[in-house]
Amino acid sequence: MSGLEIERKFLVHKKNEPYKAAAFASSRICQGYICDGKFPTVRVRIRDDKGYITIKGKSNNSGLSRYEFEKEISLEEAQQLMKLCMPELIDKTRYLIRSGTHVFEVDEFYGNNAGLVMAEVELDSEEETYVKPDFIGDEVTGDKRFNNSSLRKNPFIAWRDTLPPEYR
Repeated sequence: MSGLEIERKFLVHKKNEPYKAAAFASSRICQGYICDGKFPTVRVRIRDDKGYITIKGKSNNSGLSRYEFEKEISLEEAQQLMKLCMPELIDKTRYLIRSGTHVFEVDEFYGNNAGLVMAEVELDSEEETYVKPDFIGDEVTGDKRFNNSSLRKNPFIAWRDTLPPEYR
């Protein structure tokens, strides 16, 4: 996949973890960053038994959209590229949940980001409407703290107390 990525990000209310029951699929994801300073960002991801390399450009001012190139690579290639990644990998489980005509991706983080649960929905335009599931909370689109590449450098454990209790 390559082209313009348009997505909104949200915090998830964790009471009783209703997102897990609503999921039609889930997968374990480990990802690392070869480059995450000045743009572009280069990410290597292992999702279950598949590998991917992704290059992302700079987000627009609202944080809603940016250029993204993603290509599936072999699991062996991804494992080898992980050795080139900077320290502190991102480890999470992704749950896929249908809501209206969209699929929300809910990520439950582990390690130094344990306790953080976020949802994303990809859109065809910045103005596109969508139906939020009940467990979706405050929007954090454009808040760089919630970018995976930022969580690698400044993990949730360091600033979790700045969020309301329903999000930690």
